[in-house]
Formats: sequence, C-alpha cells, structure tokens
Amino acid sequence: MPETYRFLPRVLPAVFLLAALLPAAGQTDSPEVGITAEIDRVEVLHEGEPVVIQREQDTFNTVTPDFSMTSRPCPPYCIQPMSAGPGIETLGEIEFLDYLQRAGTDDSILVIDSRSAEEYARGTIPGSVNVPWSELHLGAGADPETVEQYLEDFGVMFDGDFPNFADASTLVLFCNGPWCGQSPTNLRTLTNLGYPPDRLKWYRGGMQLWHLLGLTVIRP
Repeated sequence: MPETYRFLPRVLPAVFLLAALLPAAGQTDSPEVGITAEIDRVEVLHEGEPVVIQREQDTFNTVTPDFSMTSRPCPPYCIQPMSAGPGIETLGEIEFLDYLQRAGTDDSILVIDSRSAEEYARGTIPGSVNVPWSELHLGAGADPETVEQYLEDFGVMFDGDFPNFADASTLVLFCNGPWCGQSPTNLRTLTNLGYPPDRLKWYRGGMQLWHLLGLTVIRP
C-alpha cells in the first residue's frame, strides 16, 4: 500500500486539535454565522498546518454541486439507519466537533475519513486521517497484514494471533453522508474483528451535511 495513504502513529500529532474555541484573547469581533451561539470556530492542525473550522460567512452561499444531488442510485447509495450497530454512538456536528477538541489533548482519539484515497484528496474535514474502507475489509481484497497493521496503529496489541483491545483508541468515523456505506462498512469490519463498540463513534452526516452547514473543508 502506498505510504501516502498509510496512517502511522508518528503522524498523529499532525492531525490533532491544538486550540479549542476562538475568538482568542484580544479578539472581539464575532462572525455573523457561528457554529453555535457560544462557539464561533475551532482550530485544528492538519498535516502540520493550523486550520480554522468555521461556517461560510456568505449568507447566500449554497451547497457545492457534488453534494447537492438528492437521488443517487440505491443500491449502492442507500439511506443508512441512524444506528451503525449496537453500542456504537451516532454523532451530530456539535458532538463531532467535541471529539475533535478532545483529540487535541487525548491521543487515544482518532478521527477517520473512511472514503477512498481519491475522495479524501478532493476534500476532507480538517484533522482527519484517511483509512479507506477497502483497506480494512477482507471481502474487498484487503491484505490481512495491512489490516493487522492498522489495528496496531489503533492501539490494539497482539499476542500471537489474538488481539487485545484493552488500550484500543476511540475511533470517530465518517464518509460522504447518510447515503454512504463506507464508514458503516468500516464499523462493521471493526466490530467483526472484535473492536469494542463503545470505542467506535459515527458521524452519520458526513461530508454532505458538513458541506450543507458551510463548514470548512480542506484538500490534504
């Protein structure tokens, strides 16, 4: 697998949140379009560079055409249920941002874009790393050694062939939106491998709702 798409522990600090809420000291101006009444914006590091997440300030802005389609063929683009599985928490945007903030001080939390490397390169949520669903799913041709390496990257320890999830990270997954099956597939794969469901979170809205709310997108 190309190293460009391999998540390794040494790159973790490059995607974690540095600062939480702005405005900073001395800054008094508030944007017209906030995230909530209390939160104007958050700041993250992406690939070593600071990125501010906030909403588009043009109040006449409309969603990008790539995410304005309403009727993709189903299958495969079928509406996903609200739950990705027993014990897996489904997140809205505010809860998702809270995990981004906590990731800045807790290296056991990781935000994962489950889409293909090509989709990730076209634009993703700042602070995420790419773990394509096809690289974890043996049925899609994933290499077992690659799958084991990812699990080790997520804090899973191996005693021979037996995984120990005692120190496994909390993983927060997303993909293209409520009609996208890539992050649910990753979540099913992980639970089938024995990953604790209470350490798996799902941002169901994904890129479509992120775009719809005018939140910041970055090209890695």
